Amino acid sequence: MTKTPDKPSHLERLCAEKGLRMTGQRRIIAQILSQSDDHPDVEEVYRRASAVDHHISLSTVYRTVRLFEEEGIVERHEFRDGRARYERVDKQHHDHLIDMKTGNVIEFRNEKIEELQKQIAAELGFDLIDHRLELYGTPIKEK
Repeated sequence: MTKTPDKPSHLERLCAEKGLRMTGQRRIIAQILSQSDDHPDVEEVYRRASAVDHHISLSTVYRTVRLFEEEGIVERHEFRDGRARYERVDKQHHDHLIDMKTGNVIEFRNEKIEELQKQIAAELGFDLIDHRLELYGTPIKEK
């Protein structure tokens, strides 16, 4: 088993703040998710975690990711590819563009879109408190 870093990851600190018991395996899973910028699914988290500790089971990863989701530590996304994917909730708000050919997820933020969403909500008589924008596309072929 590879030694885990001495400094706790951001997700580990969130778990501690929420009073979650942090086993060695949960700590590894939290570190994997903290370091991920690619919206991994549970099976990918398992592959990465088992490379650190070969005793981690797939069911442990499923239970831990579900617990983290229930506690608001990670956010679940379903990008029409049949897999639930996860990312940290501590990131600044952003939207997603999903490449339908490769499955790659591109994070972006656009102030015009943010303002337009607030404007639309206000026109309909609402204060916008949250939203999720997912765009799906394929690369434009160069001529």
